[in-house]
Amino acid sequence: MARVCYVCGKIPGTGNSVSHANNKTKRRWLPNLQRIRILEGGAARMAMVCVQCIRSGRILKAPRGARSANAAASKA
Repeated sequence: MARVCYVCGKIPGTGNSVSHANNKTKRRWLPNLQRIRILEGGAARMAMVCVQCIRSGRILKAPRGARSANAAASKA
């Protein structure tokens, strides 16, 4: 699964770990992504969203009782 925010498109940063001896090895800084239920087009769905987008209110979290489009289709 790609580590990309569904809302803002934030991706992992890359760089070097630098030791005391100045040895450099590649490393990654991963975004803080959470798998949450969001409302999109009136239906609930799961999405990977970074915490910054959740806290700033860029997305609308789905209420607990809301059904996803897939669940509603399988019930009917």
